[in-house]
Amino acid sequence: GDAGVFTSGGTQSNLMGLMLARDAFYARQGHSVQQNGITGDLRKIKVLCSENAHFSVQKNMALLGHGYQSVVQVKSDEFARMDVADLKAKLAQAEANGEQILAIVATAGTTDAGAIDPLREIAGIAAERNIWVHVDAAWGGALLLSEKYRDYLDGLELVDSVTLDFHKQYFQTISCGAFLLKDERHYELMRYQAAYLNSEFDEEAGVPNLVSKSLQTTRRFDALKLWMGLEALGQKQYAAIIDHGVTLAQEVAKFVAAEPRLELVMQPQLASVLFRYRPEQLTDIAQIALFNQRIGDALLDSGRANVGVTENQGVTCLKLTLLNPTVTLEDIKVLLALVEKTANQLLNA
Repeated sequence: GDAGVFTSGGTQSNLMGLMLARDAFYARQGHSVQQNGITGDLRKIKVLCSENAHFSVQKNMALLGHGYQSVVQVKSDEFARMDVADLKAKLAQAEANGEQILAIVATAGTTDAGAIDPLREIAGIAAERNIWVHVDAAWGGALLLSEKYRDYLDGLELVDSVTLDFHKQYFQTISCGAFLLKDERHYELMRYQAAYLNSEFDEEAGVPNLVSKSLQTTRRFDALKLWMGLEALGQKQYAAIIDHGVTLAQEVAKFVAAEPRLELVMQPQLASVLFRYRPEQLTDIAQIALFNQRIGDALLDSGRANVGVTENQGVTCLKLTLLNPTVTLEDIKVLLALVEKTANQLLNA
């Protein structure tokens, strides 16, 4: 059956997914990484993820002893989602090079665009080749509770492991994350028997002992926060506040698109809006980029607002992450007026 464990957050959950994917990959070849360490030519073993995947994929592959070189980035489409045609091309290329694929990491909610990779298609492609699929749903996983947007996660039920982060759109205080595993047997790949852990007796007595499923031994009771949140709000209320963020992003995008000096950089997919200020006086791309960076910095320095600055397909832009369920479109209009006012001050300085 399915089995989950709480973690310190997305990076640790992604580490669990990649580690178990790797150990299962070697186990199929009759080799125990746990007992004997990594073997073979590591340059021939790859992990695929989109170019918008979280940096923890690289970080964790380095930690696991495979290095950044093991991570192959798949191109993304205009909405920052993994391009399935390029995924197939990269798989064919790997085969031609005599390389093996340890795992495919799909993302459900990229950091900037909130993009969700085509999970069902990716799972299908992986199943044909017996490749482990891990989904980093640290952000988008909140849509599991959504009523309006749940179908964005279509195909999530087909994958091998999933990262969830409750300290994002589930509104918990940090840290509060989880790792979900489709086939509980895979935890055997990381079990360690020590007499003082007493885990065999615990299991017989029906006492949960999570040490054999976790990278941590001493653990905080992070599940309590989520349980209390669900208990206090109930699923309907939770769904309403998650949906509010996604719907608000769409309303803000409409408003931005209608403002003469503001430009929508990408149609929102989750609860973030990427936009930029376009001054009439500046035509040079680099100048516009620097100007938007300066707007973000000036707002932060003023102590009035913290508007993110990021880059999307080479375009420097401003980013609103609309996670506060009490914020309304009117509040955002006030913030955007402040962005325009700050821009004018910078232009006339």
